[in-house]
Amino acid sequence: MSQENVPDLLRTLAGFTWRLLVIIAGIGFILFIVNGIFPVVFALFFAMLVTAWTSPVMNLYNKLLPKVISMILALLTIMTLIVVILGVVVRSSIAEGPKLAESITAGIADIEIWLKTGPPGLTDAQFSSLLGEVQTWGTNIAKGLAGDAFGALGSIGTLIIAASVFIFGVIFFLMSPQQIWGWVTGWIPANLREHVDVSGRIAWDSIAGYTRGIVVIAFMDAVLVYIGLLILQVPLAPALAAVVFLGAFIPVIGAPIATFFAAVVALAENGPVTALLVVLLTIVVGSFDGDVMQPLVMGKAVNLHPMAIVIAIAAGSIALGIVGALIAVPIAGAIYGVAKYITGRDPDNPYTPTARFDTAS
Repeated sequence: MSQENVPDLLRTLAGFTWRLLVIIAGIGFILFIVNGIFPVVFALFFAMLVTAWTSPVMNLYNKLLPKVISMILALLTIMTLIVVILGVVVRSSIAEGPKLAESITAGIADIEIWLKTGPPGLTDAQFSSLLGEVQTWGTNIAKGLAGDAFGALGSIGTLIIAASVFIFGVIFFLMSPQQIWGWVTGWIPANLREHVDVSGRIAWDSIAGYTRGIVVIAFMDAVLVYIGLLILQVPLAPALAAVVFLGAFIPVIGAPIATFFAAVVALAENGPVTALLVVLLTIVVGSFDGDVMQPLVMGKAVNLHPMAIVIAIAAGSIALGIVGALIAVPIAGAIYGVAKYITGRDPDNPYTPTARFDTAS
């Protein structure tokens, strides 16, 4: 068949397909390289996250103090806040941990009785089979929590190298971000340089906005759940709120899963009506989180549909365990932001190569 007889649709699909295959091959090659130096990439990425938290505080100090002193004070401020928050969470967990475990065990026992005597009417054999499946699922999740990331960082030597890269990464990202990014873009061909520059800044704004916003959202989720549990008179409210705070760092699914433990405690301590109210509280907090807090706090930083967020978290957790689940959303948001730009769908950053670039340069 000559080219003249090839239908336009088939020609378009063929062109799209080979370009897509080239892109997939390029991504695969990049992932292969990244896998070989994963500890360094891992350390640099978390250095970027710490930079995102620290840079606003550093800029505030820098209005009155020299840059180096501002950086040191900003890092000390962030470290102090992290230690205080973790201290509150750990203290609540230790103080009420045994009672929390006891209540959860009692709540699960109540669920077991309901599954056998209630509408499900499970027999002992059916319940044992269900329990075995749940235990297998839980074991697989526990293995996944460690993930390949911790395996790659397993040796002492690798940990020392990664820690060194992380420390120096934070320092230089804070002290000379423009110079570093200028050096990177300086290696890009002139006709593509501005594209790469804009794409990089969009990706950074997305990651930084998410990193800062998720802390505020996690705190607000924990506060709202804590207030709700106090109103419902559910015991162990501080420890349960701490669990919700940690869970909220995994968007969409983290806080509801964490609040499940509150419902189990409420079932054991206050009965099924209170447990049902806790479930309703989870729905209300989740709706407030998704419809109000995330658009208000993050704005356009991570403008992803909840389904896309769930898929990104699932893919991240499969690839890197709990670490992948934590970093999947900001990375997906950055990729989506760049994709909008290069396809000309970002009104704030219009993509006009003929107007902006001289392809002959």
